[in-house]
Amino acid sequence: MPFTPRCLDSIRAECAQFAAERDWDQFHSARNLLLAVVSEVGELAEVVRWSGDQEPPITEANRQDWEDEMADVFILLVRLADRSGVDLTSAFARKLQKAREKYPVEQFKGSSRKAR
Repeated sequence: MPFTPRCLDSIRAECAQFAAERDWDQFHSARNLLLAVVSEVGELAEVVRWSGDQEPPITEANRQDWEDEMADVFILLVRLADRSGVDLTSAFARKLQKAREKYPVEQFKGSSRKAR
């Protein structure tokens, strides 16, 4: 499913404005934001807990919860990157390039094995 086109920096700015309007910068240390990300990932996992290996694990009954929890993780990750001085788009590009080098298609296509 394609995403709605939107600039990640505009999302970063919107998250920052949302926090600033509420005077939440004082609470948004890297540590606190990281712990919030971990907590929200747990809430995301809770949506599909006990669903077993059914496909798809996201049903119409739990789709809104799934989307909301995923958005919470995304918002907090963007906020964490912003508050800790990480250019998330550059970090993404650099990390994906490292993964391309570590997992060349001709050696890893169709394989779940880990690189050594």
